[in-house]
Amino acid sequence: MSSRIASTFKNCKKNKRAALITYTVAGDSTKAQSLKILNSISDHADILELGFPHNTPIADGHQIQESSFRALKNGIKLKDVFFIVREFKKKNNKPLILMGYYNLIYQYGEKKFLKRCREVGVDGLIVVDLPWPENKAFSKKCKKNFISFIQLISPTTSYKRMKGIIKDSHEMIYYISMLSTTGGKLKLSSKEILKNYNKIKKINSSKNLVIGFGITSKTINSLKKADGLVVGSQLCKEITRSIKNRQNPVTKLNKMVVYLKREIS
Repeated sequence: MSSRIASTFKNCKKNKRAALITYTVAGDSTKAQSLKILNSISDHADILELGFPHNTPIADGHQIQESSFRALKNGIKLKDVFFIVREFKKKNNKPLILMGYYNLIYQYGEKKFLKRCREVGVDGLIVVDLPWPENKAFSKKCKKNFISFIQLISPTTSYKRMKGIIKDSHEMIYYISMLSTTGGKLKLSSKEILKNYNKIKKINSSKNLVIGFGITSKTINSLKKADGLVVGSQLCKEITRSIKNRQNPVTKLNKMVVYLKREIS
């Protein structure tokens, strides 16, 4: 299995802090700029999530949709996503997780897709619309290719189902904090989210469980007891704002990630 993700969580736990996981969209706003952003924020992020753009991103709020549409408008293809990952991995050892939708993988061909992921250095995969138990076969294929398949758990997941998901999970499980698309405001208090989080964590405390959806610079500190926290929509929103204001998104995102890291350290 991919050991970079596991050792990153181990190091963060040793330092008694949550892992900071960032999410940006590959090719936003250009292929070159997307790579510059990854290189810049990797100085402070522990794990980097990179979305491969999709024209109907069902789980994503408007901030991430804007990023995806900008990238698609610029002609980003899966081969470009792999190029960005390969270039990033040439100089950087930080774990990188690709996140996206199954039909692009299916069209590309599962075997070919996983082989390419392995070649360029992808550490993990989140496939939003491939739930458990339908993902069992694909998850096993990921494991054979030394790629961590990241399972998703939501607030409506039953206890019985949770046990199955956790049993089949690899090195990281992603807890969706609320029933919403990404970028929505937290509908529950941080206390309630952590209460739900702890119930899941008790099933198997050795599995790394991260929280995503609604995590911003305002909410991150109150959730820092989690193993890891994912910030995506706020970063995508900052890219949009920077482009509109003709500012450099690389510098802006770097500052934001420095602040987020400080909030959980």
